[in-house]
Amino acid sequence: MTVTSVVNTMSENSQNRRYPQNLQGVLQLAVDAGSAAEAPAPAEPMSEDRKMWLREALSEICKGQQDEVEQIKQCLAVLCKEEVCEKEGDGAEEREEDEDDERESAFELLSELCENLDNARDLMVLGGLELSVSKYLSHVQSGLRWRAAQLIASCAQNMPQVQDHLLSIGALPKLLQLTDSDPHPTVRVKALYACSCLVREQEAGLQAFLALDGFSVLMRGMQSENEKLRTKSAFLLLNLLTSHPEQKETVVSMGMVQQLVSVLRTPHSPFHEHVLGALCCLVEEFPQGVRDCRSPSLGLEELLRERIKDLQGKDESQEELDFCERLRVKCFHGQQSEDTGMDR
Repeated sequence: MTVTSVVNTMSENSQNRRYPQNLQGVLQLAVDAGSAAEAPAPAEPMSEDRKMWLREALSEICKGQQDEVEQIKQCLAVLCKEEVCEKEGDGAEEREEDEDDERESAFELLSELCENLDNARDLMVLGGLELSVSKYLSHVQSGLRWRAAQLIASCAQNMPQVQDHLLSIGALPKLLQLTDSDPHPTVRVKALYACSCLVREQEAGLQAFLALDGFSVLMRGMQSENEKLRTKSAFLLLNLLTSHPEQKETVVSMGMVQQLVSVLRTPHSPFHEHVLGALCCLVEEFPQGVRDCRSPSLGLEELLRERIKDLQGKDESQEELDFCERLRVKCFHGQQSEDTGMDR
């Protein structure tokens, strides 16, 4: 059975299954059945029919999990196959395209399967993540590069064990490099998503991110022509500054305030909301951030005044408007008296 056929039959099988697919599903089924009962069940031995149903349900769960592990192994077999050599003559190019399609299908199925945390762990044990990092993040085909990054992101979400493994095999520097310089826009976006899954709420990931100058990658991402990359870069910056206020000094010292204000001067975009949120983080209880925002060369006060005027009455822009007001009050309301106090 090819991987493509596995993808097609997977959804059909899930519709025909009678029983839940994991232990959590069995427990939920039991809760639902209990809550639906009109009266407490009598305290009597389980009937033979009930025992048989339970055995079948548990057997189906185990079988389902085994089937998924087999699907993971089939996908890895496809991804491990040697690629067609150009010297093989006529038809080699067509066969190579077919094999790339099959590899892409394998990645898509793996990403779907690994939304289940057990499957993500199994993929790690079977060597699938190491294969993705070592071979496919640098593959010549962009469709395989971004699918590898997407798989890494799927597996790393809320999985400290998988995150630690990915950090140990050098996934983060490769993902940051793809985010920063890959020629294909989708690869850059998916790579940044995978970086986010390795860095957010992960202390070891954050330290590796800092050592690799990750904030500079985010700064360049916000200045790119890729709208999705700009948005995700600004959102990750805001998230990191909110979760790790101790990083304000690092970010401000690299000129982030000036860069963020220059981004705000580009044609207005929804991602400016995250940029303004990051600026608000940089001035909260951090005088150097306030001083940078007040620099006359930035003209930030006038920019905020104009932006507030433009956003008035637009319900969809309320949060951005709130950030503008907060930033204006914090930096420019009673500026003279606050400057005197800071100078002391």
